[in-house]
Amino acid sequence: LQLQASGGGLVQPGGSLRLSCRASGFTTDYYAIGWRRQAPGKEQEGVSCFSSSSGNTHYAESVKGRFTISKDKSTNTVFLQMNNLTPEDTGVYYCVIKIRGYCGGHSPAYDYRGQGTLVTVSS
Repeated sequence: LQLQASGGGLVQPGGSLRLSCRASGFTTDYYAIGWRRQAPGKEQEGVSCFSSSSGNTHYAESVKGRFTISKDKSTNTVFLQMNNLTPEDTGVYYCVIKIRGYCGGHSPAYDYRGQGTLVTVSS
């Protein structure tokens, strides 16, 4: 199983970025896929989750109303549209997946984690 994440970068406060994560190497349509992040000097935290079977989405309180998670079924790619970014959003963002499960919240236990992509919000 592979999770290929991309889309990080440097952006000014108030700006936007879109992260992408292409998932491959599995066949079930019953899984939960999402994003976690780790800010410098802080513990990793859940950001958002998408339940593939239901289409339900979940967000951490700190990103609600600013971030949107979505999935392109044809390419098995999940996106995280991040708007109105603040310096507190800075960190390494990881794509994660739980096979044969659903989100049950914004931060489920996961089976696999992809490589991280760095998001830096700074003026």
